[in-house]
Amino acid sequence: MGRIAHVLKISSALAVRDFASYACAGGVGTALHYAVFILMTGAVPGAITASGAVWASTAGAIVGAAANYLLNYHFTFGSVRPHRDSAPRFALAAAAALAINAVTVGTLCAAGLPPLAAQVAATAAVLVGGFLLNRYWTFA
Repeated sequence: MGRIAHVLKISSALAVRDFASYACAGGVGTALHYAVFILMTGAVPGAITASGAVWASTAGAIVGAAANYLLNYHFTFGSVRPHRDSAPRFALAAAAALAINAVTVGTLCAAGLPPLAAQVAATAAVLVGGFLLNRYWTFA
């Protein structure tokens, strides 16, 4: 195996490990996100509007993002970038993910999909993009 192939193999293995760790940290953040979402949308069963689902999803995303920042900073990427540099970058990445999440939930709910199903689709929509942005920009 040549040197370049060896470096690519190591880089690929690290990327896979980082993605697995990112997905686990994301699982914690997502669990918190969904808990807030379900509490807010379940308060008045059957009475939630598309805009109410977006607000519930947004509140959950903010709680989940705070957990994700800490877990990804310390465990996933082991960042040495100071918080004063990484926190604003994470906030921008999270804001982009939040916008994609809100648009996806709002659009799918307006199209008749149940709020929880819309939220599952939105979660999938931001996973890979968030990983790449955070790995190569936020915590690099």
